[in-house]
Amino acid sequence: MRQQDFEATHQQEWRALRDLLDDLDRASFKRKLSKEDHARLPRLYRDACNHYALARGRHYSPQLSEQLHNLITRGHRRLYQRRGGASWRLIHFVVADFPCTLRQHAGYFWLALALFLIPALTLGTLSYQDPEMIYSVMADEQVAQMESMYDPANRTPGRSPSRSSETNFYMFGFYIKNNIGIGFRTFAGGILGGIGTLFFLIFNGLVLGSVSGHLTQLGYSETFWTFVSGHGSFELTAIVICGAAGLMLGHAVIAPGRLTRTEALKGQASIALKLVMGAAVMLLAAAFVEAFWSSMRLDAMIKYLVAGFLWLLVIAHLTLGGRAS
Repeated sequence: MRQQDFEATHQQEWRALRDLLDDLDRASFKRKLSKEDHARLPRLYRDACNHYALARGRHYSPQLSEQLHNLITRGHRRLYQRRGGASWRLIHFVVADFPCTLRQHAGYFWLALALFLIPALTLGTLSYQDPEMIYSVMADEQVAQMESMYDPANRTPGRSPSRSSETNFYMFGFYIKNNIGIGFRTFAGGILGGIGTLFFLIFNGLVLGSVSGHLTQLGYSETFWTFVSGHGSFELTAIVICGAAGLMLGHAVIAPGRLTRTEALKGQASIALKLVMGAAVMLLAAAFVEAFWSSMRLDAMIKYLVAGFLWLLVIAHLTLGGRAS
């Protein structure tokens, strides 16, 4: 198509996009797009991008290419920069992209949950029935420290005597380091054909179950459960999600299908990283709750009500987040 015919065919669309952008630029920067604008602006912008590519590919005049380039630059700025800053993108990712990605690959999540929950429930029951069972998972010193942390006489439940004087801000940083470390190891273990992820999911489940059963059997149930129930919704769910991401990597290594292992791993890694990033935000929230809320001495009913609310919040976010978009 000759340039003259090309311009005559699409000039009306370019004018419509330019007029719309001029109207928006003249208005207050706080103006929101109307429903009609929401439908028109993205469509006109995409068409202009396509026309710019055609003009460059067909070696039309530099003046036309520059005109279209300026037009799509303005459109990009209007569509993305004002509402697409780093903060907005992070919020959109956490609220919509992350839960949508998790639901699209829910099979890995349910498998990771089973690998974590079944050992936890099994050893938790056995440790409740047999006080000696915990020593098959933890050393004597670790058990003694765990008992002192959740002893009702401890002024700061959930903290060892050596850390009882630490500030909440210091413990916040400590919990971040600890939680992120567990989550990353669980995810990174997937590169070994999923074996590392399997190990960390099962091992963490065994440790959690044995500690829960043992402390409940000792009569420390109120101290222990009121402490862990608050941040557990974020922390435990995030660890399972990291496990799901690790299993995705393991699946790509073991069964790449018609792709090479490198290609399959790249494809799965791009999705798995989204899950890990979302889990990292959850682990950050868990560290905040654990440092500033879980160790507070309040009525048990209040702690359980807040914990129930947080569990419902996490479940609702992961099951409903992003469905509207």
